[in-house]
Amino acid sequence: MRIFVVSDTHGRINEFVRYAKKLEKPDLIIHLGDNVEDAYQIEKEMKVDTVVIRGNCDFVSNDIESEKLLKIKDKNIFITHGNKYNVKYDLTRLLYKAEEVEADMVLFGHTHIPFIESEKYGIIVMNPGSPTLPRGSSDYSFGIIDIGEKIKAKVIEF
Repeated sequence: MRIFVVSDTHGRINEFVRYAKKLEKPDLIIHLGDNVEDAYQIEKEMKVDTVVIRGNCDFVSNDIESEKLLKIKDKNIFITHGNKYNVKYDLTRLLYKAEEVEADMVLFGHTHIPFIESEKYGIIVMNPGSPTLPRGSSDYSFGIIDIGEKIKAKVIEF
């Protein structure tokens, strides 16, 4: 199963959609918040089911969950925007939560800085960055996950 992971679009999806349409079509898209309306527009334009959670800038989206545990091909994937776990400072609280829910992978946004680590924590941890407002030295970015027997993940900068 192929999944695109995007976060922190903040009302600007055109470049992401244009780039994503050039790639092999995913089976699913996960939007990690900060403009949930973008997630629905991405779903419509890409014609791919999209899972969405609320971020700290999604003020009028109280009916949308701020985190979820997804079960995909026998893998537990915990998704959150990250703000309530203070991910701008460290990942400790997020990792405790991932351990608590027995996650094989955790996805978060909020920092706008792409990050992927699979060895250090015993689970795969990914932040896809932002396809519209990158921070740090990163370019526009999003994540791709391929789930088979194992989870393979990468960040695409464009």
